[in-house]
Amino acid sequence: MAWMQRTKSFVLREGEIQAALGVLSWWDEIDESEQWQRGIYYTLCACYASVSLVALVQLVRIQLRVPEYGWTTQKLFHLMNFIVNGLRALLFALYQSVFLIKPQVLEMVLMDLPGLLFFSTYTLLVLFWAEIYHQARSLPIDKLRPTYFASNGFMYFTQVFIWIFIRLSRSPVSVKAAKLFFSVMSFSVALGFLIYGGRLFFMLRRFPIESRGRQKKLYEVGCVTGICCACFLIRCFVLALATVYKDADIDVLDHPILNLIYYMLVEIVPSALVLFILRKLPPKRVSDHYQPIS
Repeated sequence: MAWMQRTKSFVLREGEIQAALGVLSWWDEIDESEQWQRGIYYTLCACYASVSLVALVQLVRIQLRVPEYGWTTQKLFHLMNFIVNGLRALLFALYQSVFLIKPQVLEMVLMDLPGLLFFSTYTLLVLFWAEIYHQARSLPIDKLRPTYFASNGFMYFTQVFIWIFIRLSRSPVSVKAAKLFFSVMSFSVALGFLIYGGRLFFMLRRFPIESRGRQKKLYEVGCVTGICCACFLIRCFVLALATVYKDADIDVLDHPILNLIYYMLVEIVPSALVLFILRKLPPKRVSDHYQPIS
C-alpha cells in the first residue's frame, strides 16, 4: 500500500514537471515568434499612447479651467506624463529598429530616457506632497525644490556618465552597473513616497472627521502612495534580478512577455491609476471684483 502511494506521488510529481516544462516551452515559443512579438509590442504602444492621450486631455482641461495660474505643479505633472508615455509609445511602435540599433549604448539611451523622465515625473509628486506637509507643519520649504533639482541632476549626470563608460569600455559589467543604478534610484523614489506619502496620510488622519474633503484626500494620498511604492519596488527588484540572471533581462527583442508584464506593472497601470485618482480639476479662481455670498 505504501509502495503504491509512493508510486502515485512520483507520477504526480512527474506530471507537474511535465506541465512546468510545457509552460516554459509555450513561453519560449511566444518569445521566438515574430507575430507574437509584433502583437505584444504594438499592444504596449497602444497602451502607452492611451495613457499619454489621457494625460494630455487632462492637461488641456486644467489649462482651460485655470489659465491664469501658469505652469503649476499639477500641470507639469500631467505634461511630463504626456511626454513619458508618448515617448514610450513611439519607441514600441518602432520596436524592431530600437531593439536592433547599434551600438548597444544607443539602444540603452533610447530605452532608459523615458525611465529617467518617469522618475522625474513622480519625484515631482513627492516634492508636491513634501511642500504640503512642510507648509502644514510650519516647516521651511526653501530647500525642497533645490533638493528636487539636485537629486534629478545627479541622476541624469550619473546616467550620462554610465552611458559614456559603456560606450568606451564595452564591458558587460558596465551594463550591469547601469541596471543596478536604476534599481537603487527606484528604491530611493519608493522610499520618498513612503516617507512623505506616509507623513501626509497620518497628518490627514489627525484632522477632525468633519473636515471638508478629509476622507477624499486620505483616499487619494493612501492609494497613490501604495501604487507608486509598489511600482518602484517592482522595478527595483526586476532590475536587480536582471544584473545576476540574464533570462530576467528586459528591453530585449526576444523577451516580449517579460516586457509586457514589466511595463504594465511599473509604468502603464500605475500611471493610468494615478491619473484617474488625481483627475479632479482645481477650483476656479474667484474674481477679485465679486466675492461669493457666504
